[in-house]
Amino acid sequence: MNIVYLVPCFGLLALLFTAVKSAWVSKQDAGNDKMKEIAQHIAEGAMAFLKSEYKVLIYFVIIAALLLGYMGATHENSHWSIALAFIIGAVFSAVAGFIGMRIATKANVRTAHAARTSLAKALQVSFTGGSVMGMGVAGLAVLGLGSLFIILKSYFVAAANTAEMIKTIEVLTGFSLGAESIALFARVGGGIYTKAADVGADLVGKVEAGIPEDDPRNPATIADNVGDNVGDVAGMGADLFGSYVATVLATMVLGSETVSQDAFSGIAPILLPMIIAGAGIIFSMIGTLFVRISDAAGLNTGVVQKALNLGNWGSIVLTAVVSYFLVNWILPDNTMVLRGHEFTRGEVFGAIMVGLAVGTLISIITEYYTAMGKRPVKSIIRQSATGAATNIIGGLSVGMESTTLPILVLAAGIAGSFHLAGLYGVAIAAAGMMATTAMQLAIDAFGPIADNAGGIAEMSELPKEVREKTDILDAVGNTTAATGKGFAIASAALTALALFAAFVGVAGIQGIDIYKANVLAGLFVGGMIPFIFSSLAIAAVGRAAMAMVEEVRRQFREIPGIMEGTGKPEYDKCVAISTQASIREMMLPGAIALISPLLVGFLAGPEVLGGFLAGATVTGVLMGIFQNNAGGAWDNAKKSFEKGVEINGETYYKKSEPHKASVTGDTVGDPFKDTSGPSMNILIKLMSIVSLVIAPTLAEIFHTKQPPVPPTAKTETVQPAAKTVSGKATAYLFEKK
Repeated sequence: MNIVYLVPCFGLLALLFTAVKSAWVSKQDAGNDKMKEIAQHIAEGAMAFLKSEYKVLIYFVIIAALLLGYMGATHENSHWSIALAFIIGAVFSAVAGFIGMRIATKANVRTAHAARTSLAKALQVSFTGGSVMGMGVAGLAVLGLGSLFIILKSYFVAAANTAEMIKTIEVLTGFSLGAESIALFARVGGGIYTKAADVGADLVGKVEAGIPEDDPRNPATIADNVGDNVGDVAGMGADLFGSYVATVLATMVLGSETVSQDAFSGIAPILLPMIIAGAGIIFSMIGTLFVRISDAAGLNTGVVQKALNLGNWGSIVLTAVVSYFLVNWILPDNTMVLRGHEFTRGEVFGAIMVGLAVGTLISIITEYYTAMGKRPVKSIIRQSATGAATNIIGGLSVGMESTTLPILVLAAGIAGSFHLAGLYGVAIAAAGMMATTAMQLAIDAFGPIADNAGGIAEMSELPKEVREKTDILDAVGNTTAATGKGFAIASAALTALALFAAFVGVAGIQGIDIYKANVLAGLFVGGMIPFIFSSLAIAAVGRAAMAMVEEVRRQFREIPGIMEGTGKPEYDKCVAISTQASIREMMLPGAIALISPLLVGFLAGPEVLGGFLAGATVTGVLMGIFQNNAGGAWDNAKKSFEKGVEINGETYYKKSEPHKASVTGDTVGDPFKDTSGPSMNILIKLMSIVSLVIAPTLAEIFHTKQPPVPPTAKTETVQPAAKTVSGKATAYLFEKK
């Protein structure tokens, strides 16, 4: 049983790595006084937003914890400690976002200064900042989940039966619920903030006034750069923290139902996902060593993308190889059973390989649909020649088309992993895919750091070649951000299916029968939720952007000398607009995600709630892929004009009419890719986790808890053997007769 103590050790190692790399970034030169002043404005705006957001979320956490504690204390199938687990999950998620925000606001100005030296140095600083974020998030997740598991397992040992081990896992759902709840508000609030500022800055600054992006004369530039941090760094950090925890938890829940005769008192299927997550942290650290380019490398996106891919694929391959040995070490060599499906450890390893393959393929497909120089982005560029309308039509078409291959890959992955190891195979496939989350997040987080660096370079009036280098990093960052979001959506689909399966078991229902009218109605209502959620998020961006546009126009009109560079814009007014709008507007979408499963479950019962979750998962995955890829393609189509693009034999650059059309398209895509799109994966997992948390109570209210189903449908029977005790852990072992 001592193997379980390795899990929090992996987390502590990641946090040590975070501290060392953070110290290295802090020691880098931050440039001249003007650069430091601008960076200080950005840091202050970012921390002010985080402080305002967390003040609001404290009330939510307290109220939700009291309700969970009451539910746990008054229903025999639950326990009050779920409230404590919820609070810890929420705090850890908030800390993950805070770590990302702190390092990003240090690394941005240092990346800008490093770009004065070389592209290689700028990549090193920005990616190191991203790796601090990645390792910090993964470390907190593994530390929190592993430590809570150890504590809860010891706490529930007095009852000395398998049901109490299952209760330990169910209490852990509170940790995941806390993480996902904060993630949703952080992602939606941060997304509204960043896109309100971005849209306002683009429409008035670039389109109306004809000034460059991040021009210091534009009052919205500071708010825009702050938004990169609150949305794409803090929001993303909390997002992937929640995803990481939910994926491991879903596998643990199904592992708690798996009949296994092993050397770990029958809980090897529970331990495996935690150990794989810990090992993934180690190989993500090793992968960061491969992200290097030569000082002599040319100034092009391909060199940077190749370096990032090398680190990413390196960590994935290492995780795949070591997973083979971990599976053979932890799982028994005899057959395991989950809900009538028998499987072996070899088939579990096969399911992990399927998960890694699905994640890799979806990343490749997403890169194809969003990267510069590929057919989809080129098609949008060509359609920009005839105006904004055709540009938007082209982007929507690309986004819709881009759902086809990922869904086929995902469907094949679900079918393949289930064929190998049943529902446990689906869950462990998601855990394998998410094992290198630290590396994925490091790659993802370097993009907004580079984007900020470009803004600081522009506002500090550094030489043109500095902005050229930061733009290369930023362009690659757009692609990696889209790839990371596609990866998150794919893992969310597998995780949601695993959570769905866990919900069915805990709620005591035998399945979801869509021939029943009320279940079919629940399916349709669930399918509607991602659409109304997206509508609210996009409309919130629109309202906040309108206020931002009016403020920027007012300042251009009323502040003397602003366009000549002699008048100073009132940056703080724009920062205040984004902050207030994001805090106000994030509440309704968040409430829908949390309350809708509660209403459906308590009013209509667990089977209808199962139909509701199925509908929400399907449409949520499709909406997420569509919006992320459409927005990413629009963004890189716009950026392509900065180096010049050829359309029908003529070359067009910035400020040309096709470029203006591409700016409009990018503005439409901004809330798609940075607000509603990436929120889809949190939405579907959060609703599944809420349902799983209330499942024991629903089973008690609706009397759906059935007698245990025989573990195998074959002629062989599986019956409990004598109890065995190992240290403090007591559980039933099972043997074939």
